[in-house]
Amino acid sequence: MGQTARVTGGLLIGGQIVGTNGDIRAVDPASGQEIEPAFVVAREADVDQACRLAAEAFDIYRATGLEERAAFLEKIAGNILELGDTLIERAHFETGLSVPRLETERARTVFQLRLFAKVVRSGEWQDVRLEPAMEDRQPFRRPDLRLRQVALGPVAVFGSSNFPLAFSAAGGDTASALAAGCPVVVKGHLAHPGTGELVGQAVQAAVRELGLPEGVYSLLNGTNDTGGALVRHPAIKAVGFTGSRIGGLALMKIAFERPEPIPVYAEMSSINPVYLMPGALKERAESIARGFTESLTLGAGQFCTNPGLMFAMAGPDLDAFVAAASQSLGQVEPQPMLTPNIHAAFDRGVEALLQHDGLTRVAESKSANGPNRSPAVFFEVDADYFRDHPKLAEEVFGASSVLVRCQSLDQMIELSEALEGQLTATLHVAPSDYEDTRKLIPVLERKVGRILANGWPTGVEVSPAMVHGGPFPATSDSKTTSVGTMAIRRFLRPVSYQDLPAELLPDTLRG
Repeated sequence: MGQTARVTGGLLIGGQIVGTNGDIRAVDPASGQEIEPAFVVAREADVDQACRLAAEAFDIYRATGLEERAAFLEKIAGNILELGDTLIERAHFETGLSVPRLETERARTVFQLRLFAKVVRSGEWQDVRLEPAMEDRQPFRRPDLRLRQVALGPVAVFGSSNFPLAFSAAGGDTASALAAGCPVVVKGHLAHPGTGELVGQAVQAAVRELGLPEGVYSLLNGTNDTGGALVRHPAIKAVGFTGSRIGGLALMKIAFERPEPIPVYAEMSSINPVYLMPGALKERAESIARGFTESLTLGAGQFCTNPGLMFAMAGPDLDAFVAAASQSLGQVEPQPMLTPNIHAAFDRGVEALLQHDGLTRVAESKSANGPNRSPAVFFEVDADYFRDHPKLAEEVFGASSVLVRCQSLDQMIELSEALEGQLTATLHVAPSDYEDTRKLIPVLERKVGRILANGWPTGVEVSPAMVHGGPFPATSDSKTTSVGTMAIRRFLRPVSYQDLPAELLPDTLRG
């Protein structure tokens, strides 16, 4: 990178670090103590400057050759690795996430960038289509038509609280937008501003080292007002967001009410139903219970793919599962949640569930021992009560899950039909369950973006065949994904060229 990165608390606007004497500090969730330095809050003038620089950079950046753009993504990946322990230590300090978890997430972040470099080099994302003219066609001549995908324009990316590396300053939304040829203005998450700044400096350095226009990348910290100003700015042509339903809907409203509405690709809310089919429970109730506990409590339950809802047929095999899950959960030590606000919201969500007299708390983890920690909680309810109380199907972000005891497959299907859109659905099945499961799958295909069997949803492979999306409110656009190579499609649009002389055609369309 050419210089040692350090956390300054400033804004990264183009090639500059701007501002001192900030007003906002990160909090160490493990201790509850504030962390230095204070971070500058981006004003509307800062947002305007970053967006104007992005607009100025757009036509130059989108015209870069495939090799140059791929090399840029790879340079970002290399610069992030050069940050070494400095990055991991800061992220651990700001989030309370374990060092091994953060090292794994850094590896995923670097892999995403390198994967999109391969995507760029392949050129397949341009979707080139060539239809030569047919001069003698009757009754009308067919014109010469050529099509390619072009970048939308500058993209606003909102960092997420629960993935300080893989979904933040240089995460999947940033990588896919840059791969498409779009400059990016990131609104960093205040749960981990120092982590974001270090990564942002790695991107900033890559821009400088490869001689790209400085407006290709900026990183702004700020409040909801900052985010609103960013989405309103006329230079921004699309938004990538991972967060709460309230936050996503607010950004969608702002984007829709602009003089020029723009797409918001928001990942928002999901409880990821799990189906425990009878044959699977008979064969392996205890091992399923252990897997459930590990998935539920991973990262204090702060995953968008957390298994927050389960359906199963009542009976002795389900009782065995509940007993094993209760025993396993009771051995888990609560981990600090990402921020005091997220912790408080989790406690409120659990308290709201406890107000339902038809809901039973069957198990929880060990008692909390330290700030921003709460026990993981496992509830159960009968199918009729669940059907009559739809709020039980709302997300509680954290380690909380509700088991619904069903009396028949038809009842399971009926309840599934009533669910909102989800990111995932998980099937635990044995061969004896296949006939019944086939009846359930068509419902799930209409409800979710990913159906998996005999595993757990808290693991999202970054690959061409992955879909991390789903019908509303899991995402704002069920046709897209925020993970995997198809993510680039969000930031592209088709342009058709009719009868243009070869000298005026883009190079990719001159074949």
